[in-house]
Amino acid sequence: MLAPAVVLRHDQVCRRDLLIVPERVVVLNRQAGAVLRLCDGTRSVAEIVAELASRYPTAPVASDVPDFLHRICREGWIR
Repeated sequence: MLAPAVVLRHDQVCRRDLLIVPERVVVLNRQAGAVLRLCDGTRSVAEIVAELASRYPTAPVASDVPDFLHRICREGWIR
């Protein structure tokens, strides 16, 4: 799930997902936004991968999603 000080927002003007973290804003691509929307604290990484694999069958979600989640966990944006 997202860390307590982190907020995921969709900017209607620029049509982009934004991750608002203390003292900065991270502009996300569509794929990152899709992953983070599933980080609700109830799904495991495997469940997130399975959901995204069903949505995007040709994408390499089995390897890319866990790597992405690990990186943003190190940043402290999710826990």
